[in-house]
Amino acid sequence: MSTFFNIVEFPYDLWYYLSCMLEINVKDGSPIGFGAVQVAGGVNFSIYSKDAEKVCLCLFESENSSEPSHTIELDSIKNKTGDIWHVFVEGLSEGALYLYLIDGPYDPTKGKRFNVNKYLFDPYAKAFSSGSVFKSYNNLHKKGFAENKGGKVLDLSDFPKCVVVSDDFDWEGDKPLNYPLEDTIIYETHLKGFTASETSNVKSEIKGTYKGFTEKVDYLKSLGITSVELLPIFEFDENENGNTNPKTGNPLVNYWGYSTIGFFAPKTSYAFDKTPGGAVKEFKQMVKQLHKAGIEVILDVVYNHTAEGNEQGYTFSFRGIQNDVYYSLPMNEKQYYMNFSGCGNSVNCNHPVVAQFILDSLRYWVLNMHVDGFRFDLASILTRAENGTPIPFDMPSLTQAINEDPVLANTKIIAEPWDCAGLYQLGGFPGGKNNRWSEWNGRFRDDIRRFIRGDEKVVTAAATRLCGSSDCYNHDGRTPLASINFITAHDGFTLNDLVSYNYKHNEENGENNRDGSDDNLSYNHGFEGECTNPKIEMLRLKKIKSFLIYLFISQGVPMLLAGDEMRRTQHGNNNAYCQDNELSWIDWTYAEKNKNLVEFTKKLIQLRKNHKVFRRNQFFGHSTDAISNPEITWFDSNGKMLEWSKANRFLGFRLNGQKVDNDFYIATNMDLYDLTITLPPLTGSKKWYRIADTSFESPEDILESGKEELLNEQKRYVLISGSSVILISK
Repeated sequence: MSTFFNIVEFPYDLWYYLSCMLEINVKDGSPIGFGAVQVAGGVNFSIYSKDAEKVCLCLFESENSSEPSHTIELDSIKNKTGDIWHVFVEGLSEGALYLYLIDGPYDPTKGKRFNVNKYLFDPYAKAFSSGSVFKSYNNLHKKGFAENKGGKVLDLSDFPKCVVVSDDFDWEGDKPLNYPLEDTIIYETHLKGFTASETSNVKSEIKGTYKGFTEKVDYLKSLGITSVELLPIFEFDENENGNTNPKTGNPLVNYWGYSTIGFFAPKTSYAFDKTPGGAVKEFKQMVKQLHKAGIEVILDVVYNHTAEGNEQGYTFSFRGIQNDVYYSLPMNEKQYYMNFSGCGNSVNCNHPVVAQFILDSLRYWVLNMHVDGFRFDLASILTRAENGTPIPFDMPSLTQAINEDPVLANTKIIAEPWDCAGLYQLGGFPGGKNNRWSEWNGRFRDDIRRFIRGDEKVVTAAATRLCGSSDCYNHDGRTPLASINFITAHDGFTLNDLVSYNYKHNEENGENNRDGSDDNLSYNHGFEGECTNPKIEMLRLKKIKSFLIYLFISQGVPMLLAGDEMRRTQHGNNNAYCQDNELSWIDWTYAEKNKNLVEFTKKLIQLRKNHKVFRRNQFFGHSTDAISNPEITWFDSNGKMLEWSKANRFLGFRLNGQKVDNDFYIATNMDLYDLTITLPPLTGSKKWYRIADTSFESPEDILESGKEELLNEQKRYVLISGSSVILISK
């Protein structure tokens, strides 16, 4: 049986023009292939809803259409297979716009929240038109609900629509790069913020876009990083934040994007190409260009919650499709939401339907968008059962399925191994047998911060982190590569601010400085904030360089926060999630102002790449002669074997190249006084050469490979207070 509809209004682009010459022929469709799938002759739509009583597909003529041009009600017999509703619409093609209306039982106490008045996004939508769901609903609130039929948005002109997307793209043979973890160096950045500033020297029309990001590929390549990790680029709505900046009065936004609307769709506003679906093509082009430069793309993904919030939030997708399946609800109070995310709701990740949805999303980004890996925000939520309790390690779970999925086999999978409800799984994030999950290592961040700050009695902890955190990962066949080492990340102080502020300064976030962590393990070195005192600046710079040394010589996978190499500052704001402005954007003048530090970072990265001793895939002590010929040896400042109980503020160690690499001696003095240290002796005719000393001024602070400086004194070395040194044997 077929039904015919005629389009009567002239559209604005080619698809609409062609459509107005055609009749839309509606057929039964297929349940295979969720979402809107373009096939020969039209588009197949399918959507899961177990308890829906009525499903309508709404078609739109343009992005700014105020109402649907057609509303197609699906037949519960012909257009439904199991719990999947489906329909095939002939004559539609790439660029078609659509939403759903779904009716069913409304009983919040039983977890049912169907509302036929709510326009709903397709969970499998691969692109969205421009617009703002939050602005649309906020405007509805302002006008009142009396004439709005139970909260129905009557004017959809600014309401985003789902876009039919074609998978056609000329990849020119591109494939994910799949670098081994031991060779990986991650650079965490915000896609928009990387080029949004006027200082980026990117053409104004492409600032803050996928296309604009490709303009900085040469910089990324010169830095030496192997992988960019992008803060969320899945579709989200910046207008979710309703606060204002108390200093300027300007509205604040959701800048970081940890509040997903579409799990298959790249963010539309990050695209220079504003046509429906243009973001998909532009994202693919960016990935292709990064791959040509030898740079992987890792996405920060948020599967733990959605933008719909708690029971008082807006309904625009999952809640109106099958609320009690997609979300974790309290057993006896299903009108509420379990909130392990701190954002109002928690995705019911281990329900079979939801787990399949997440796997489908991940596979899509790998197969269709060619991304190389994922960092999972608040990943511990992915390990919770439907009742919210952690799933036992010997029981199947979503994280095990991701770990063992054949499509994802070569992708990097990185967990933030905690959630906001106290499930802290650092060192034990579950992945089943042959667990290949890596983890953001918060202990590395904290222990290295304490040591470089000069805290007492933290040498043992710092040494453990430097060696790959064996106390966390030396079990069940895991290796140092399970540890993603970082000093700073988007969440917290920048590296410059870590040595410049004792306290957070988040007043401009509109939350009275209550937001953000109060425990930053930072030290301002005698003055809060920016300072012109040369002695304080010297101390700060030495500390920054030592932090960078420990990041790149430690076992594990290093992650550098974008801008730390040029001393980017957020002026003490440690939670700039709402600051879509110069405070958060990369100020590229710092790259020139602090070019010496940029060069220092480049040379450190190259040092790591040149020497396997910094890139082990096993913990120390695994060699056959580890006792007689130890891979690492620890010394006190007098050159004697270190007594750990007496160690304080000085750390010195020798890395044994074991005939495949050079030997290295690395020492750090975080005491208040300079130290004359005794160097470990070398065998034969080998001599110690200086690679780096953080107390030296550029360019002597770090030397290029092959240009290391022979030490005149081979037995002793003066290590300045607050400094680190790297020596190489040749």
